[in-house]
Amino acid sequence: MKNLITHIGGLPIEQLARDFGTPTFIYERDVIEKRIAELKAFDVVRFAQKACSNLAILALMKKHGVVVDAVSAGEIHRALKVGFTGQASSDPGSTGGARHAPGIVFTADLFDEDARDMIRTHKLPVNVGSPDMITQLGTFAPGTDVTLRINPGFGHGHSRKTNTGGSYSKHGIWHTEIEECLRLGKEAGVNIIGLHMHIGSGSDFQHLSTVCDAMVKAAKRMGPQLKVISAGGGLPIPYHKEQSRIDVGAYFSLWDKARKMIERDLGHSISLEVEPGRYLVAESCSLLTQIRSVKSSGGNRFYLVDAGFETLVRPSMYGAYHEISIATHDGRAVGNAFDTIVGGPLCESGDVFTQEEGGVVTTRKLPEAVVGDFLILHDAGAYGSAMSSNYNTRRLAAEVLIQQGRGDIIRERQTFEHILHFERIPSNLA
Repeated sequence: MKNLITHIGGLPIEQLARDFGTPTFIYERDVIEKRIAELKAFDVVRFAQKACSNLAILALMKKHGVVVDAVSAGEIHRALKVGFTGQASSDPGSTGGARHAPGIVFTADLFDEDARDMIRTHKLPVNVGSPDMITQLGTFAPGTDVTLRINPGFGHGHSRKTNTGGSYSKHGIWHTEIEECLRLGKEAGVNIIGLHMHIGSGSDFQHLSTVCDAMVKAAKRMGPQLKVISAGGGLPIPYHKEQSRIDVGAYFSLWDKARKMIERDLGHSISLEVEPGRYLVAESCSLLTQIRSVKSSGGNRFYLVDAGFETLVRPSMYGAYHEISIATHDGRAVGNAFDTIVGGPLCESGDVFTQEEGGVVTTRKLPEAVVGDFLILHDAGAYGSAMSSNYNTRRLAAEVLIQQGRGDIIRERQTFEHILHFERIPSNLA
């Protein structure tokens, strides 16, 4: 029956639940490795670790020559922990342009004190999103290599909340300010060497062609000091089963064509980076939950599971779609499928996994299930664990990596004492 499964990554679901509990994020290493291989035509593959920043996932990226982008001091700290640096890789496992690209680039629209300290201490290059940052860099890290994140004046995305271009976006430097940024860079004593253009997730090829054209125009404005261009991310994945996969070869060809036009204009070679987050990790992960209640309300059937939007917030935040499957806990035969609403345990009406943007609750045709069966939310590797919270004082889920036919814990399930560890009661309240 459709949406009825028994295994994840070759391992029985009942065994995974018994060994690791629920809810648990379960990653498949071979899926990540396959996605990395699909992007090897680019000179540099830079993982946008905000999508999934687990240390084991970062270590896997490093093993395959992928470098990383960090958007906070905490993400810099994670990258340093697994051996990335701000310098070009000397790792023999790194291939192609990754050997000549910095292992960590910091991307942001502002500096906080933690980030400033780490950039200065570890000599990290910066992808700046605001002109102010160029002048500020000159005060605490002169000599830094800089790329400009350009807002071309338009954006694109599967949700208004993922659109990162246009006049209502807080991200990036407005495309008419490139010359002013070059002036500021000269005054600040920093080295502006690259352009970055990410305008949102889910780009189609017609729109991507417009982005590439904008990059070519921006490169002309920047001139001969340009050494690297970044395509940003935005590579979509088929969250719906009926969706087709993006043609990665065609995606590369459009950017390579833009790169060659820039090389012709400037008279020297240009390195082409891509910065995927979602594309490398989303499909590798299933969120394993257990059904704890089956009930009807006004004619609607509900499966309530032990994960809520504190575990996977995308449906509540964006109306994002995740395929859903059922696994029985006892191997029994399953009867009819029903239109079903799937919700979590939180004291929130929005704690529903089957909803559209705007909070419109929908149903899914799911196999008949009982309390104790398992429900699997697919394609949860991007912005799943990374956006989890302790709302309702609920523990962060465990994370497991399936490799070589076994499951390895890569994050222990949080304890209640860990949640409370940094809280203090003043003496006059004790």
